[in-house]
Amino acid sequence: MFRNMFRTIRPTFSNVLLRWKSSGTEKKVTMYDPFVTKPKKNKETYLEVIKMFEGNDIRRRGHVEFIYAALARMKEFGVQKDLEVYKALVDVLPKGKFIPTNIFQAEFMHYPKQQQCAVDLLEQMEDNGVMPDYEMEQMLLNIFGRRGIPLRKFWRMMYWMPKFKNLSPWYLPDQLPNDTLELAKLAIQRITSVDPDTQISVWQTEEIEASLDKTWIVSAQSRIQQVLLAEQPPDDPLIVKGPYIVYLKDQVVSYFLLVGKIRPEHNDDKDLDDVSNIEKPPGIPGFIGNTKLPAIKCTVHEQDDGTIVSVCATGTSSRDSLLSWIRLLEKYGNPVLSDIPVIFTLTAPPTDIAMQETQPAVTETDDEQIKRK
Repeated sequence: MFRNMFRTIRPTFSNVLLRWKSSGTEKKVTMYDPFVTKPKKNKETYLEVIKMFEGNDIRRRGHVEFIYAALARMKEFGVQKDLEVYKALVDVLPKGKFIPTNIFQAEFMHYPKQQQCAVDLLEQMEDNGVMPDYEMEQMLLNIFGRRGIPLRKFWRMMYWMPKFKNLSPWYLPDQLPNDTLELAKLAIQRITSVDPDTQISVWQTEEIEASLDKTWIVSAQSRIQQVLLAEQPPDDPLIVKGPYIVYLKDQVVSYFLLVGKIRPEHNDDKDLDDVSNIEKPPGIPGFIGNTKLPAIKCTVHEQDDGTIVSVCATGTSSRDSLLSWIRLLEKYGNPVLSDIPVIFTLTAPPTDIAMQETQPAVTETDDEQIKRK
């Protein structure tokens, strides 16, 4: 309730400070933003602006407006995940004045504008995955007291954030790599972790002489997927679906799927209680004994809408790079792709659906078979 009440009167970051501008006999108020005047956008200059504000006025008038303006400029200076900067902003608030002295002040949110400002600062920390420490708890205790709303928010954060910090089974470093190739490796590893036998390969499109896009390809395929691909009927085309997106914290990676036909359901009328003719087990499918998979669906790659036989991410996400991916799959352990047509159904950019063979060039008769979405 209080958040909605004071959100309407929250100032924008452009109203940080007001200065009188004189031109002859006329005087008018002009906007002044100390963050704009800094030529270098880094942590040092950001903290320097905070120190300048603290030194200009011992009463620190306009501290709420300044904190909101500083929070809005964090991404510009690249300090949105720095705990030291958040503690410097909390230190801007005056000490002792906002502590309630009786039960009525404690229950009716003493100095609500300042308390809501501190809560918004803690929420921005939570959104950026910055966990506060006990020094910030002492700072909030000295500013708002033990019954303050910001301190309650801090206690909730310290309870839930450690529980969720390491809850994801896919580990990511605190600082993600800037290289798109390394990000693609992390994304494909996360997607294909459902099958521990998956092998991730990094290829270059230069290996294909007819390739137009000179980029990298991160491809993932397991031995079970190779067996599934080898059992695909040559009359039914494979489909390249995508691009889909996967999030790695604040980074986005596009990936594609190579989907084949679903195997028909197997109707087994055998009596499970009949022990008169027990067959010898053929071994582990695709590894020991028989290289064929059993008739029933028992792999994680066989979904309701198709059988996923491979996953990839490319540097350009273009159709030519995906065509190079198909040819590289054929080159490295999937010779059946030379006999199976492949349909590309790229949803972005919106282009035609193209059916292409992996080895021979597209002829005029093939072009006539191209259909629009």
